Amino acid sequence: MAFEYIDQALYAKAQDALLRQRVCIEKASARHIQVDGSQYLNFASNDYLALADLAITSTFNPGSKSSALVTGYQRTHRLFEAKLCELLGFERAMLFASGFAANFSVISALFHDAKVGQSSAVFQDKLNHASLIDGSLNSKAKLVRFNHNDMGHLRSRLEKSDADNKLVVSEGIFSMDGDGAPLDALNQLTQTHKAWLMIDDAHSFGVCGENGFGSVESGVKPDILVITFGKAMGCQGAAVLASKRVIEYMLQCNREYTYSTAISPALVEIASTQLTRLCDAHKARSSLKANIELFKKLSLDAGIALKGSDSAIQPVILGGTENTLDAQKKLSTKGIWLTAIRPPTVPHNTSRLRVTLTAAHQKEDIEYLVRCLEDVL
Repeated sequence: MAFEYIDQALYAKAQDALLRQRVCIEKASARHIQVDGSQYLNFASNDYLALADLAITSTFNPGSKSSALVTGYQRTHRLFEAKLCELLGFERAMLFASGFAANFSVISALFHDAKVGQSSAVFQDKLNHASLIDGSLNSKAKLVRFNHNDMGHLRSRLEKSDADNKLVVSEGIFSMDGDGAPLDALNQLTQTHKAWLMIDDAHSFGVCGENGFGSVESGVKPDILVITFGKAMGCQGAAVLASKRVIEYMLQCNREYTYSTAISPALVEIASTQLTRLCDAHKARSSLKANIELFKKLSLDAGIALKGSDSAIQPVILGGTENTLDAQKKLSTKGIWLTAIRPPTVPHNTSRLRVTLTAAHQKEDIEYLVRCLEDVL
């Protein structure tokens, strides 16, 4: 029978406790979530500053009507790009509907016109997001992986490479482990080996740095920066920031950008409003920092092993898929909503409960969460 492998694949996923299912959410905020009529404390949101809970009324059209290179690139797009460039210190920006689209398409396109006889290589942290890895696999460059945040391993990889064009790719804050990239060391290595540096700042932008500007506040300015609007900004979309030269090249070679309808003007206006709110969200960032510190302290006191993350992402690694799912279900009966993260999102034998904290959580929420974790684990 044609496509018989589909049933076999689904059966295998179910047997390995890896079958994924959608859950219909009735209501959700940064603090609470409602599913099937029951309310839970929400510790599975990327809305770190609780900006998605704020109301917005858009006066712009919901659709851009065509791709950006036809008639879809409108004044609201240009003004928002300029706002991002001024804020983060880049010459040019281009907007995408999602972070996955931005990461995948930029890496795919970057090596499109490499000269005949020249070689290219992309050096990726082993814990990089799937969109970054898939972009490399779809490009004409060789994919080289280095151990997570291991600058010695990266140095060795760079020294052994004879590629003419080298791109090093990492994340500002890693989405599943919650730790940050050693940006200074990455910057020094790329300069030494005449490589470019690309940073995906999806989970860093808005929450890291004194002003919430993410990795650029560390003093390191990557050649290519990707920020997404669906995390701390609490809306939708993404932006790629780089030099005028690189963005001009992307306009010629980025197939995602060329052949997709441009991001909605209404979404861009919403993103612009949320960016302004993010810049002013000093109190929310302070509350988030306090919540992170409280959770880490209480977890330490309770003997709950954490990964050492200082970000809003606090994974509790349990190892096996079945016991992770079991812990998730037990927590739900106590009114705690958490996500069980399993392979292939994370390496085998590292399944985990991914705790995400927000500025909206109250002290009693975190205390209750830790008590429940202690009881279940």
